[in-house]
Amino acid sequence: MPRWVFPLIIVLILAVILEIYTFQALKTISKNKFLRYGFLLISVAAYINFLVTMLRYSRSDGQTPQFQMAVGLLLTVLVPKLVIVILLFGEDVYRWILKGISAVSSTETASLAGRRKFISQLALGLAAIPFASFIYGIVQGKYNYKVLKYQLTFKDLPEAFDGYTITQISDIHSGSFTNKEKIQYGVDLINEQKSDLMLFTGDIVNNKADEMDNWIDVFSKLEAKEGKYSILGNHDYGDYMDWKNPQDKIDNFQAVKDIHQKIGFDLLCNENRYLEKDGQKIALIGVENWGKGGFKKKGDLQKASAKIKKEDFKILMSHDPSHWQEKVKNNDFNYQLTLSGHTHGLQLGIEIPGFIKWSPSKYVYKQWAGLYEESNRFINVNRGFGYHAFPGRVGIWPEITVIELKKG
Repeated sequence: MPRWVFPLIIVLILAVILEIYTFQALKTISKNKFLRYGFLLISVAAYINFLVTMLRYSRSDGQTPQFQMAVGLLLTVLVPKLVIVILLFGEDVYRWILKGISAVSSTETASLAGRRKFISQLALGLAAIPFASFIYGIVQGKYNYKVLKYQLTFKDLPEAFDGYTITQISDIHSGSFTNKEKIQYGVDLINEQKSDLMLFTGDIVNNKADEMDNWIDVFSKLEAKEGKYSILGNHDYGDYMDWKNPQDKIDNFQAVKDIHQKIGFDLLCNENRYLEKDGQKIALIGVENWGKGGFKKKGDLQKASAKIKKEDFKILMSHDPSHWQEKVKNNDFNYQLTLSGHTHGLQLGIEIPGFIKWSPSKYVYKQWAGLYEESNRFINVNRGFGYHAFPGRVGIWPEITVIELKKG
């Protein structure tokens, strides 16, 4: 039996429960059969689309845009209904408790019809929020690029690099793209920053090198005055799909690495470069992917730092922020600034600067989005330029990071 069958059965059972409660809520507030059955028909269409997509899915194809859209539409109809179920089921429990009390008491229980209608109206109103948010996230949110700027001060920064600017991008995931005009807009926005240095921190594809074929002309236009450097992410190794034979996977991995040269990036695979300015220099270090929880651990910090001196100012590129948490932040070699990506902030959350910053991603990664500092060592976790799995972004927008280094 295919391994996806059991999860699919669970999803179907969950869907039945959600639809029953949603239908009850609509029936409670409206006698319009067109509304009730029309809403149900939309949901059924999403379920059938997902089922057909799963039946046709092959790991040798990887996660195509069509697969991702099927997942996105399924989540769009399921998640809002969770809100409805939580409220109506809670009201059911309360009603059962009252009935239990009434059965052993001589006190007459008041009619609950009015409250049921109010709870149904409230549930449907609240459910409309995630429904609208998911639709926006799929249609426009994934292109809602945000430029986030930071100024970081270091005592040991060479004087010549005071005011030096770095643009960081991460997680392109070109295999998910469908709209060239929108992606071109994002690339133009990157170039508008006119930074000295551009750094890309991994996941240029979802799985296969040919996913980038239609986008090389776009990303080859990226510009930086002092150069462009990159590293690999976990998706760049082709581990998340089936290959006809081992050699195909090896050839694909080499083709993925070749992409970086085609778009003008110097790919660092456990390597380093010195960046020089006015006779002074800083070290740029790039490791291959290193991650916890089953992710590939090819990153070799010691090898990547070969011939670099402890007293050098260092910028480390490491795709997965768990590497910083586990191996980098307390390392005596003193990596002053680390740039990561990987998490995408789960492409779902709520961020209001100065008030709230939340995503389910925070329960998996201690550093999951944005800038973090411990003992004057910094890590920036870029939220990603592209998207993967879910074909949209809700509250966690695609990010272009600009960091200015200051001597102080």
